[in-house]
Amino acid sequence: MRLYSDKIQSREALISIVNTLKSAGKRIVFTNGCFDILHAGHVDYLQRAKKHGDVLVLGLNTDASVKRLKGESRPVQNQDARAFVLSGLACIDYVTLFDEDTPVELISALQPDIHVKGGDYSPEQLPEYAVIKAYGGDVVTEAFVPGYSTTSIIERS
Repeated sequence: MRLYSDKIQSREALISIVNTLKSAGKRIVFTNGCFDILHAGHVDYLQRAKKHGDVLVLGLNTDASVKRLKGESRPVQNQDARAFVLSGLACIDYVTLFDEDTPVELISALQPDIHVKGGDYSPEQLPEYAVIKAYGGDVVTEAFVPGYSTTSIIERS
């Protein structure tokens, strides 16, 4: 069985979709991550991210990217499964994969109005910060729900 959702788009298709939405006056919010084991902390974070605009786009690290960032034993779920599960959340409008270690190239292509990251970062620490500020976008941080992390879930199992 092939996992399919019309919310999952290629980078090229998503650029066109986002440009159309911007032309219609929609405020585009972007966030990114591995989302290896979706948990309550992720859902809370994504719902709060959506509140910053009209359309929430999620950049999802590919399996190769997750391995480079998290180690050889990760991801637990493959990129197709992760994308499909995330696409089932009402707060997410679009999901696209990216293979780079940072979302800089994807953000440069989409130029979202708002980039949301977890509160364990300050905006200025992010590699994408300069790119976002250069085109006039904003960076917002949202606090994580204490006690929820994929790493701690894996360690408990």
